Amino acid sequence: MLVLLGVLVVVAGFATRRNPLLVVGTAGIVTGLLGGLSPQRILADFGTGFASSRAVTVFVITLPVIGLLERHGLQERARHLMGRFAGLTAGRFLALYLLLRQLTAALGLNGVFGQAQTVRPLAAPMAEGAAERRHGPLSAGAREKVRSYAASADNVGLFFGEDVFLAVGSILLITGFVNTTYHTRLEPLDLALWAVPTALCALAVHGWRLLRLDRTLAQPPISPREPEGAAK
Repeated sequence: MLVLLGVLVVVAGFATRRNPLLVVGTAGIVTGLLGGLSPQRILADFGTGFASSRAVTVFVITLPVIGLLERHGLQERARHLMGRFAGLTAGRFLALYLLLRQLTAALGLNGVFGQAQTVRPLAAPMAEGAAERRHGPLSAGAREKVRSYAASADNVGLFFGEDVFLAVGSILLITGFVNTTYHTRLEPLDLALWAVPTALCALAVHGWRLLRLDRTLAQPPISPREPEGAAK
């Protein structure tokens, strides 16, 4: 039972808004020590896990490529491209991106879009360009809002779209566990079909929120209230 104290480390770290990488690493060390592992064994397990996970090291290739493209004006070209589509607002563009992200994830193409390779260098600047064309120069707060909505479109589309794909890891894990534990014949297709209504609901709800972004950007910013007793 002592090894479960590592979970408390994770909860406490996230509750106090610590660095996620530091929190998870500390929780792993605490769990290993309480489980009777030596420091050398814990370090070896960290190294083995890092070396065997391709997703951890993909940033080594992604970040330099994105950095070079941004340095040579990728974001500026993306904003300029949005100027050619007069009827495409920031909300409509992000709603379309949400739909494409969910469709590609449902087909198992999780790497087609993404935060590092698409949202930061392309989707967010294009949404900002569409917003600036309609509403003029954006304030710092409005710019951050557009960027956050662009990131949320990618997250929601991937999260609810990938469960529709038959061979996603979560579906295979659930079917394998249920069939082994309860001796049933649960098929991945059954779970994928049940995920379709949830994906459609997520598309409708978040798509409506993205479309409302245009109305939010059109509202004038609220000026801070003056303190009581201030001289007039």
